[in-house]
Amino acid sequence: MIKELSEDLRSKISAGEVVERPASVVKELVENSLDAGATQISIVVEKGGQQLIQLTDNGCGIPGDELPIAFKRYSTSKIATVDDLFTIDTLGFRGEALASIASVSEINVVSTSENSDGFEMSITNGELGEVQPAPAVKGTSITIRDLFYNTPARKKFLKSPRMEFRKVVEMVRRFALAYPDRAFKLISDGRDILNLQSEDLESRIVHVMDPAYRDQLLPINFTKSDYSLTGFLGNLNLVRTRPGEQYIFLNNRFIQNRLMNSGVYQAYRSLLNRGEYPFFAVNLFVPHDQVDVNVHPMKLEVRFKDEWRIYHVLKSAVEEALNPIINTIPDFEKPDLGAQFDFPTKFIPQEGQTNPDQEGLDLQSTTDSAIKFQPAVNRAKNYASQLATRPEPNSGKVDLENIWQVHSKYIVSPISSGLVIIDQHVAHERILFEEAMAAFDTNAMAAQTLLFPEVIEFSPDDFSTLLDVLPYLEKMGFRMKEFGENTVMIEAIPSEMSWGNEKNIIREMLDDYLETQKKYASFQEALAASFSCKAAVKAGDVLTLEEMRELVNRLFGTKHPYYCPHGRPIIVQLSMDELDRRFERI
Repeated sequence: MIKELSEDLRSKISAGEVVERPASVVKELVENSLDAGATQISIVVEKGGQQLIQLTDNGCGIPGDELPIAFKRYSTSKIATVDDLFTIDTLGFRGEALASIASVSEINVVSTSENSDGFEMSITNGELGEVQPAPAVKGTSITIRDLFYNTPARKKFLKSPRMEFRKVVEMVRRFALAYPDRAFKLISDGRDILNLQSEDLESRIVHVMDPAYRDQLLPINFTKSDYSLTGFLGNLNLVRTRPGEQYIFLNNRFIQNRLMNSGVYQAYRSLLNRGEYPFFAVNLFVPHDQVDVNVHPMKLEVRFKDEWRIYHVLKSAVEEALNPIINTIPDFEKPDLGAQFDFPTKFIPQEGQTNPDQEGLDLQSTTDSAIKFQPAVNRAKNYASQLATRPEPNSGKVDLENIWQVHSKYIVSPISSGLVIIDQHVAHERILFEEAMAAFDTNAMAAQTLLFPEVIEFSPDDFSTLLDVLPYLEKMGFRMKEFGENTVMIEAIPSEMSWGNEKNIIREMLDDYLETQKKYASFQEALAASFSCKAAVKAGDVLTLEEMRELVNRLFGTKHPYYCPHGRPIIVQLSMDELDRRFERI
């Protein structure tokens, strides 16, 4: 019953640990290029990498007689003994990547080592071809076609080409941030996505993230004992509502470590609300013998010899870098009034002054410390009695004639059974959500043309997301056209939306789109919910009487006027019984 697996099956099983998707292939190939000393790396992908991945570098190359060995499992030039595992200073070392990739794709490799001729070899389904002479060009070029063509069960789990492309962009971005002194070029389906030259880290962040990041970065440079940290943190303008722009590198290797991330978040804790994520790109340098990177074939997880010590070093470094922000926040500590402070109990006229409340009052002093204002108390009792006996409105609906705004946040109105309080933001959110959902199926929402069109430049993956949702944005009332590489010009916005904030709203919608769509039945609902939340009136916006009436009328014209798209209540009703209990009348 127990059988030894064939070499082909073993290779495909092992490949599943290393090659998860096209981005995994890009990761392994770029690591090999960097280990080979490449200073220029070019990546070409087609259909998100599912059809083609081609990487070309100017590294040291592979000699012709070693090409067949390089594609055999557990073959590597980076370690030789067991002791080498505890002092790894290269990105790759396991000797599995090329063999794993070759077992699930068709490969052609052309390489030229220093002062030698060029050689070429093809691999199909893990079978090595003959080594052939090739033009001598410095470095290595590897072309991978039809990824997972011989493992259809794996191929069907790949996402759409556009989604896989975003994963590739994110992978290249990690390496670009870890190695700003290297040049990277990324081409997708014939279109230049990234073209990065050697530069400093701050310029690299601006070029791979977003031009808006310029002048929004705080440098971090910290050394303690054997550890040192360098990099940049984002100020509060770069806080986003979804994770994904948090980069921690260990000796120039991107890692995923919840404790290290927590150290950064703890340093930001007094500046952020729950559900907010700051940008940071931090490179942590630790002696190689104090860290174990041989944890998982993907090499994203690591173990530290003294994890909590590094946590505190990282937290202290970030806190020090954030001092310029923290020092500008005003101190809201309440003043110490001292034990002598007391509320005055009576008016003491100064020379030439008269008490404005004296007229018609009969003050009867019962003790030296207590004074009764009997006529004032009687007036209060009479007023309360009138409130209790006043006739109730005939209508059970919101009284639009008697409607008020409280603290520029809530709309309050009496009804026959008590009092209603409406949250103006979530009320408008519900209105916009239902109008956007209706617009997807019927006519587009009304738009207002901008007097001065707004130009927005996006990062490559955000621009890709924008292209996905552009037809739906147009249904909402946005009008825009391409205006250069990864750039659009906004010519009109929904008439419901206040102008001047369209750039931030679109960026936030793209942020929320991928993060929140899993919470909704469809991505259209996710997009409509994000739009309605960002475009609705906010707490603090002052509304006129007509605007309040219009908002309430439209709210009760929706299908679900009691809850916003995110599940928050819109209306709170206080009955007369509850009000009477609060005032201990019953």
